[in-house]
Amino acid sequence: MADETVVKPAAAAPAASTEVDYSLANPDVVTKYKDAATIAQKVLAIIEAAAVDGTTIVSLCEKGDKLIDEEVQKVYKGKKINKGISFPTTVSPADILTPYTPLSTVVEEAARTLKAGELVKIQLGAHIDGFPSIVGSTIIVANADGTTPAPTETQANLLLATHYTTELFLRLLIPPSVSTTGSTAAPAEGEKKVEKKPYTHSQINAFAKKVAETYGLSLVESTTTHMFDRNDIEAKKHIVLNPAEGFKSEGTADVGEMWGVEVALSAGSGKHKALELRPTLLKKTGTQFILKRTTSRATYSEVAKKFGAFPFSLRQLSDERTAKMGVVECVRSNVLRQYDVMGDKDGAENTRVFITTLVSKTGITKITAPTKSLLELAGDVSSKKITDEEILKILALPLNKNKNKSKKK
Repeated sequence: MADETVVKPAAAAPAASTEVDYSLANPDVVTKYKDAATIAQKVLAIIEAAAVDGTTIVSLCEKGDKLIDEEVQKVYKGKKINKGISFPTTVSPADILTPYTPLSTVVEEAARTLKAGELVKIQLGAHIDGFPSIVGSTIIVANADGTTPAPTETQANLLLATHYTTELFLRLLIPPSVSTTGSTAAPAEGEKKVEKKPYTHSQINAFAKKVAETYGLSLVESTTTHMFDRNDIEAKKHIVLNPAEGFKSEGTADVGEMWGVEVALSAGSGKHKALELRPTLLKKTGTQFILKRTTSRATYSEVAKKFGAFPFSLRQLSDERTAKMGVVECVRSNVLRQYDVMGDKDGAENTRVFITTLVSKTGITKITAPTKSLLELAGDVSSKKITDEEILKILALPLNKNKNKSKKK
């Protein structure tokens, strides 16, 4: 059995004399999340600016990953902490729903370029000491001279609906124990205090669907918002928008948590269709299995060392060609999870944003967000508006009590 490797979690280290607090109650933890967010935001802005007509998708992905690696090396110098990419740079053109990061060794995909005027989704992330911050945006690809074409009516509707669905979703996540308006009216004499409950998963979906339908659009099925934790972007709690069969939400947001909020809309049905493009985005599962092939063992060992439990692209491995062979057994044995490349079933245009949020006793704080305003990109092309009074009332609420106070000053 000398040629076989058992894939299993590393043995637990001996207990330290002082246990480290990895919760958000520790200000150092919050700082690391925010420092990772600063890096992600900086790199996103650079990639957005470089996303012009004729630029190859693979060159943008390579540039983004290189920049993240360079930026994380500039912080926490001299400290023995792990830092790097928490989500590889992905650039998804108009026909692709899911994060896409092609390989330079797949000639046809490596040659694919962006086209001026199309909607493109960019997503990437960094981590400091295992605390991840991810950001995703949708932009209109600029002309070669850097000017941005005006959106079509469909594109404008997509951008507006994505903005308002995201802002609505964030407000629906605020725990019932938190008041961002700064006022908590006491019950009248003789009345019992009614305990406020969190919005249910069904209510969240119903509200989001109403916004999408206002603009003649669909929520992309099974778009999942996850709670974050150290070394984990898919922690125990999650909320699924437009869940397909077999998908189910679990839990609600609480004070002292970090969440990765993802929202995606489509001008079509929003249903997934597998595309004939090579899946290159993968992630460790924690499953134990005996890997028999030398290339499989070498690939898994490199993945475990470089990326831990964070997603990675085959492009990031030392030998892309060997990695393509090595992951086959890893995926088949379920020690690595493969993210297939999916498009809209109707081939329709679509949008996606990703925001990392901190839930505190004062409300919700966005520590990452799209650098370009979706409202500004949409302009005044669309004639559609939200008229539902309940939705408008929720949208009018501040996300955070502190920011509400600063606006009044």
